[in-house]
Amino acid sequence: MSHDRSHDAPAAADAQSPTPPADTSRRRFLQSAAAAAALGATPHLHAQQTASSNDSASEPANEPASAPPAVPAQPVQLTINGREYALHIEPRVTLLDALRDYAGLTGTKKGCDRGQCGACTVLVEGRRINACLTLAVMHEGQRITTVEGLASATQPSVIQRAFVERDALQCGFCTPGQLCSATACLSEFAAGTASAATVDVRTRPAQLSDAEIRERMSGNLCRCGAYVNIVAAVRDAHSAGA
Repeated sequence: MSHDRSHDAPAAADAQSPTPPADTSRRRFLQSAAAAAALGATPHLHAQQTASSNDSASEPANEPASAPPAVPAQPVQLTINGREYALHIEPRVTLLDALRDYAGLTGTKKGCDRGQCGACTVLVEGRRINACLTLAVMHEGQRITTVEGLASATQPSVIQRAFVERDALQCGFCTPGQLCSATACLSEFAAGTASAATVDVRTRPAQLSDAEIRERMSGNLCRCGAYVNIVAAVRDAHSAGA
């Protein structure tokens, strides 16, 4: 009796073919899942990039903020040291800058530029003010005196001579303001104006004491520390009848 082996051959072949390990099948599954996820995310990412580029194109470019328009200059007539000055300046220009930058009177110094040091002290109608705290346009028609106008055509003023004789300066930066302030100090005392150091403000001060001088000159700072000589110079000028 013959035996047909044609039906047994596939079974034998299947029995001989190795079964793939479980870890290999798992790795292939994970690779296939990752590839599918990447392909699924590609259209979404493309849509996001397209929308972002469209938003950037639709937004206007950020332009720098434009500066505020300049205030037009205007003519200003100032009487400085007995001379008329016709200036063409903005209304916002301080008296200090008008004196230095437009009138060319650089004796008045810019120290703190906020009314604390007194280096910019000038006289307006005989009254001392800080030139950095007032506008030039506010003083049309008024008499302005700077340190250049204290001396006469032939000799310095009494207070200027006293400062030199007493060596009441070192670097000299504060000296123009000190001189203008001292000039006003002597005038105020002569007019009977009281100060915070006056014992009785209802009566005229009997004498210009050192305490009175220090109080009346307290708005002018000297970074070199020449205060003792400054007080002595003011006292000498007062004694000389200034």
